[in-house]
Amino acid sequence: MAEDRLPLDWNGQTLGSPHRGGTLRLTADGPGGTLDPQINYGTQYMQVFVVMYDPLLVYRQAPGKAGLEVVPDLAEAMPSVSADGLTWHLTLRSGLKFSDGSPVEVEDVVASYQRIFRAGSPTAASFYGNIEGADTCLKTPDRCILPGVKGDPKTREITFHLVHPDGEFTYKLAFPHAAILPRNTPAHDLGMQTAPGTGPYRLTHYDPEHGMVLERNAFFHVWNPQAQTDGFADRIEYNFGLSDEAQVTAVEQGQYDWMLDAKPADRLGEIGSKYTEQVHIEPLLGLYYLAMNNHEPPFTDERVRHAVSLGVNRHAMTILFGGSAISEPLCQMVPHGLPGADLGMTCLQDVARARRLVHDAGADGASVTLIVPNRAIELGMGTYLRNALSQIGLNAQLRPITAGLADSYEQNTANHVQIALSYWFADYPSPSTFLDDLFGCDNYHPNASVSPNFTGFCDQHIQGLMDQAREQVNVAQANPLWEEAGRSIMAKMPGAPMIQMKTVDFVSHRLGNYTSTWLDHMLFSHVWVQ
Repeated sequence: MAEDRLPLDWNGQTLGSPHRGGTLRLTADGPGGTLDPQINYGTQYMQVFVVMYDPLLVYRQAPGKAGLEVVPDLAEAMPSVSADGLTWHLTLRSGLKFSDGSPVEVEDVVASYQRIFRAGSPTAASFYGNIEGADTCLKTPDRCILPGVKGDPKTREITFHLVHPDGEFTYKLAFPHAAILPRNTPAHDLGMQTAPGTGPYRLTHYDPEHGMVLERNAFFHVWNPQAQTDGFADRIEYNFGLSDEAQVTAVEQGQYDWMLDAKPADRLGEIGSKYTEQVHIEPLLGLYYLAMNNHEPPFTDERVRHAVSLGVNRHAMTILFGGSAISEPLCQMVPHGLPGADLGMTCLQDVARARRLVHDAGADGASVTLIVPNRAIELGMGTYLRNALSQIGLNAQLRPITAGLADSYEQNTANHVQIALSYWFADYPSPSTFLDDLFGCDNYHPNASVSPNFTGFCDQHIQGLMDQAREQVNVAQANPLWEEAGRSIMAKMPGAPMIQMKTVDFVSHRLGNYTSTWLDHMLFSHVWVQ
């Protein structure tokens, strides 16, 4: 609500505010996977982890491009970096405590980075594999020492030693998988258990069948309001089980204050006309794409993958998503708005050519099962895509999967998923979080439920381009490399981009101070309830 916006000089403290208190009520179709903040790679729970955990650095909690700026969080200041780009120094703040009351020490920081490898974080190799000793940790994670991360208990200084310069290391220090946890946190996926954190809220109840409850962390205090505030709501209840249609109705009736899932296209007109002040459309660095498993026939053949891309009308996909106001066709595997992303590529539908490619590949009549989340938006798009696959000569079936489980199901090679309608959001403001995350060799993890590159695509030339781009400190020098990598990936077509979308948040009439960032989406600690 515009009249209730906070002043720009807000110090992050909500004590004394008339808006402090109450329960923020959230709803989603289902749970979002493991509660381990160093392993979960899904937007749903990362949005929760933002108010529970902190890395040394973090993205500023601010709307628009300001929210892409990295600021100090558990570190006192931004890092100092040696001239060769290989040594990074930070100082841990004093007086910090975890939600169980134990102090945050440099030993916890060192142990947290070791745990990234010991617990098998999906970004261990791609984000943190450049730290000295990471190669050994990746080979023998249970014996990971990671000598490239040092902590001095007397000075509270943390030092990182890198093998190669990394122009994106600041972003990686701010990524949620770099959350600082107590040193005694078990070195395995926590599953339905939780670890103490440093954020303004702590998890007090969890039932994956029904929901979770977060309450205030009594040991939290504001150290940098740009990084963390102490939150307005006393309690956050997040309930699971409603379909997307039912979620819309529940928010309309005031039973919930916010819904996670995409709003069904047939309800957009209704909420846009009747509840105008409760609808927020925000830019989003995210996309839908058709992920094709390069290890599963018929998508082992590059011709079939190109045929799929040619067989789809992307304008139809935007209509099915809800129209041009909230989506646009996308012909590259990086959303518009990121540096080094805009390739000027076109992707016109050509069904006749697609049929010839399928025929030339000997794939006429090949059985293909398309996996989609079972929400109304994806079901509509999935039905159209199944028909498009049939039109180009494939024998296509549609298989909906519970939305909260779709990611882990698709990514596990044991399930032999052939093709899936998937979505991906930026980890940080770089093309690498799409090109490398989704198609980098280090992000393919066979027989694991967290494998961002579930297509299994790995091209050493393209990987070399991406590695070179990351080592460039100057963005202007990195961009041409990212562009070349992006074009090369489109030439191989392991995944076919479909649309870029915007966030459509629908909130209750009692929710105020709506605040959303491009990376973290609606901030649960910034909104209040009347």
